[in-house]
Amino acid sequence: MSFNHVVIWIDHVQAHVIHFNAEAAENEVIKVHSTHPHLHTKSGVMGVGRAPENAHYFDDVADAVKDSLEILIVGPGFEKLALMKHLMKHQPAIAEKVLSVETVDHPSDGQLLNYARKYFVKADRLR
Repeated sequence: MSFNHVVIWIDHVQAHVIHFNAEAAENEVIKVHSTHPHLHTKSGVMGVGRAPENAHYFDDVADAVKDSLEILIVGPGFEKLALMKHLMKHQPAIAEKVLSVETVDHPSDGQLLNYARKYFVKADRLR
């Protein structure tokens, strides 16, 4: 089955990737490989207090959406922006397919799919 759209909900632990069209959807969950998924502060060490970008994680997400025509990236924190920066630097062909990066809390996969379908209906009308 051919899917035109994909929505990625991403945080520092996992990414929910939903490929969909008007009739059907297919879900996939990609988990981070690191044993230290997120680091808010480092005791006694000067620095930004964040774990470094996980390129392998972002590459796995990019690989999951490489055949998509239009992509929406959402999530609650900064990881969605880090993914977009990674795509722009390392996967520009995929980055060009991203229509928007938006803040969305922690929806269920069903809620996420409904949100993405509404988004793409509005986006299609604007074009």
